Amino acid sequence: MNKVEAIIKPFKLDEVKSALNEIGVTGMTISESRGFGRQRGHKEIYRGAEYQVDFIPKIKIDVVVEEALTDGVIAAIKDNAGTGKIGDGKIFVMPVSQAIRIRTGETGQDAV
Repeated sequence: MNKVEAIIKPFKLDEVKSALNEIGVTGMTISESRGFGRQRGHKEIYRGAEYQVDFIPKIKIDVVVEEALTDGVIAAIKDNAGTGKIGDGKIFVMPVSQAIRIRTGETGQDAV
């Protein structure tokens, strides 16, 4: 199993969620987060005063899938989260050695 973690722009969440559902992803966890990469934030004007916004709002998606589905998940996220502009986000893939469903005690792929 692999954990696919993606940081995307908030307005792309619905598109990514729909694409993941279409390829058979049955569950995911999302978190609102803030951060920056190469863009280093941006400047905004509020009541005539300019100020620097260092941390940009993002959405973090966590999905644990079997190895055979990993490439499809990556492709679905890339195709649906991308705008071609700076700040589109990142995808990280990590191996998952064990998963346990707390309620039933199921382990491995059955727990996912």
